[in-house]
Amino acid sequence: MHKVIFDTDPGVDDAMALLFLVRHPEIDLVGITTTFGNASIETTTRNALYLKQQWEIDAPVSKGSGDKYAAGEEIHPFPNHIHGDDGLGNIGVPDVVDVPLDPRTAQQFIIETVKAHPGEITLVAVGRMTNLANALKEAPEIAGLVKEVVIMGGAFDVPGNVTPAAEANIHGDAAAADAVMTAPWKVVVVGLDVTLKTAMSRATLAALAAKGGAAMQLLDRVSQFYIDFYDDEVTDSMVVHDTCACVYVVARELFTTRSGSIRVMTDSVGEGKTLQKPDGMRFGPSVWDGLPSQLACVDVDAENVMKLVEETLIRH
Repeated sequence: MHKVIFDTDPGVDDAMALLFLVRHPEIDLVGITTTFGNASIETTTRNALYLKQQWEIDAPVSKGSGDKYAAGEEIHPFPNHIHGDDGLGNIGVPDVVDVPLDPRTAQQFIIETVKAHPGEITLVAVGRMTNLANALKEAPEIAGLVKEVVIMGGAFDVPGNVTPAAEANIHGDAAAADAVMTAPWKVVVVGLDVTLKTAMSRATLAALAAKGGAAMQLLDRVSQFYIDFYDDEVTDSMVVHDTCACVYVVARELFTTRSGSIRVMTDSVGEGKTLQKPDGMRFGPSVWDGLPSQLACVDVDAENVMKLVEETLIRH
């Protein structure tokens, strides 16, 4: 069993990723921490509570920071045109969800849970890296206690999706992402290099909704607005970005990785660009010296990833 803390900004593809984690038999979801990104921190936290309620999820929800890692940095506009004004495809999520929050902040929840289960917790982060960076800053010792950090974000050998240089999750808090990439823990980056190869059609979602009960029926409704947005890129389908990171946890053999230190550009036209120095490349003395070697996913068996996603989503 993989003990997972899911750091998320629900978000339509976040919702699919959450249901995958809930329904996969090898995942023990021990907590959900929220971050801003697809919507404000208030909206993403409300959405996490709503999904917890609707899907009867036992894991606690803890609210993260609504500010970027570097004090005073301006937050980029939220992508309402992708995820809807309510963050969940404009399905009419109630303004207030009567489900209690965990009293701890997201960074406190991460720190305390990691320390309570040394070497066992996998952090799956599919939004801004702010909570992880804040947890590291408050308790740097957790880097040696976390089993693994699996991130949906970044673009190494392909263009970004919010600028030519950057993918949205990394661009949204580049300083936090750089802090996470360069910390002395094991990081795997599941970015656009692989996620853009994975898509689920509207027809497949409808078929899964017919088999997967009320939970899948809700996911199908949530996803329609998102599919409409993606229609120019993947016809009548949605890219399953965040779910790819969850699949990596249980089926890493479906991914091809490249090892090497990773940095994130934090300003100018390259803000949010992820760069990797592959292991074995030699340069003169530079800011790349002494950094931990991390894994970047560069290819994927998309057919079998999607087969696993579909099989998992309809489990009861």
